[in-house]
Amino acid sequence: MTTALYSFGGGQMVTAILRAALKKHAFQPTDVFVNDISPDRVTYLRETFAIGSDSKIDQKRLAEAAIILLGVRPQDDWVGLIQTIAQTNTHAQVVSIIAGVTLDQLKAASNVSNLAVTRVIPNTLTDTGFGYSGVTLSAHADQAQVEPFVKSFGKVDYIPETQIDSYTGYGVAGPNYIYNFFIALTNAGVLGGLSRKQANAIALENLQGAARMLELTGKHPAELLDINNSAGGVGIAAQHELDASDFAAGIQNAVLAAIKRTTELGGH
Repeated sequence: MTTALYSFGGGQMVTAILRAALKKHAFQPTDVFVNDISPDRVTYLRETFAIGSDSKIDQKRLAEAAIILLGVRPQDDWVGLIQTIAQTNTHAQVVSIIAGVTLDQLKAASNVSNLAVTRVIPNTLTDTGFGYSGVTLSAHADQAQVEPFVKSFGKVDYIPETQIDSYTGYGVAGPNYIYNFFIALTNAGVLGGLSRKQANAIALENLQGAARMLELTGKHPAELLDINNSAGGVGIAAQHELDASDFAAGIQNAVLAAIKRTTELGGH
């Protein structure tokens, strides 16, 4: 039995990545092995995806893995894991999704100068086919080997590592801002007299349609606003209230707070 992918960690993000990767046939289930400290999680992964899974490290499968995914939290013992990898398998492509932990930190902890490491900030829209993942390759990483995997759970944006924290706070946390906007907008519809069902349906249609308009026309949003905001009309009245509110600043402050927190988690 070969091991194409060996994952340390089987939490929600890894599960979403695996679900997409297996659906896209980036790997066969028999070629995937996941370690997780939770016996319940181990059972869930095994039964859901028919993959190998255990609470203990399988040294043989780790040693033969082509790609090793570091899917643990920044507060977990990632240092011990990267050292285990360095002692067991130095030919693999290591893919880290640990928020805030840099390539230099991973390299220093492994004490292997030529370890092939790729940092990925995965999107959270893996089941939709939408969403960009930010990817930074180390000097020894093999893009051709890593790319089919990272593209299996969304679009890929190769970025310098200096942008990783910003990418995390803005891009990866991005759906959160949209979900909050959706809630606020549907609540406004209910406040205005629509049923919750009506408000939800209209808001979803407008979100999808507005995004499609931006994509199709290539116009700046301000140009599309000008089309909708006729003199003395309904649209410009609503625009006046938005301009007078903290709407824009609230979103911008949320993004900056998310970026700051990403940096804190990495301890740099």
